[in-house]
Amino acid sequence: MVWRSLDDDSRAILRRWIQEMVRGMRGFVLDHPHGIRIASMDEFRRYCYYVAGTVGHLLTELWYAHSVFVGPRTFERLGDDCEAFGEALQTVNILKDIAWDAEHENAVYIPADFLAARGSGHDTILAVDRREANLAALEPLMRLAQDDIERALRYIEALPTTALRIRLFCVLPVLFAVATMRELERSDAMLAPGGGVKISRSEVKALVVAGSTSTLSNPSLRWLVDRVRKRPFGLRVP
Repeated sequence: MVWRSLDDDSRAILRRWIQEMVRGMRGFVLDHPHGIRIASMDEFRRYCYYVAGTVGHLLTELWYAHSVFVGPRTFERLGDDCEAFGEALQTVNILKDIAWDAEHENAVYIPADFLAARGSGHDTILAVDRREANLAALEPLMRLAQDDIERALRYIEALPTTALRIRLFCVLPVLFAVATMRELERSDAMLAPGGGVKISRSEVKALVVAGSTSTLSNPSLRWLVDRVRKRPFGLRVP
């Protein structure tokens, strides 16, 4: 029923990018029938493109098709960073859920060559005696996540402040990703059996309120991001 209610342009956009996503993910499923095991950074980035970069394109084309605030010049600027907008969120999710993915999905997305360079591997991703090595193996992905978050922020800044609903839609998940990265950089819980990293409910609530206000200007957004990177937002710290 929802599909039938869409206009032709929206259907074409959805069809194009969903087909791209499905084609790519089908390849990963066929290549890894017993559980995904990422071999290299190139494969990692290809996976993130199909899972999340495609969503960045899809959303950007929908903004252009339906928002009076997204004209040709804005659309062109958004196109430069739309893949990174989606992929940043995906990389952060992968990093925080390493243990869960390994234990519940039989999937390890940390590139094998990063682990091998530190004397570890997919089979020992949660091993206590390899914790330090595995943590070091995450460094390239941590840098990638931070770089893509910066590009995601540029994506948001390219949106006119008059496009409030679109900006809010984009701002909140990026703020949550920034806060999660702060915790990931201080923890190794994501490499412990049954472990994981997440931000508190109180910080989520505080970011929803502050994030709504930060959509009004790019300087406000940058201030909030810098603040969140330093310590949990909305909590009293001695």
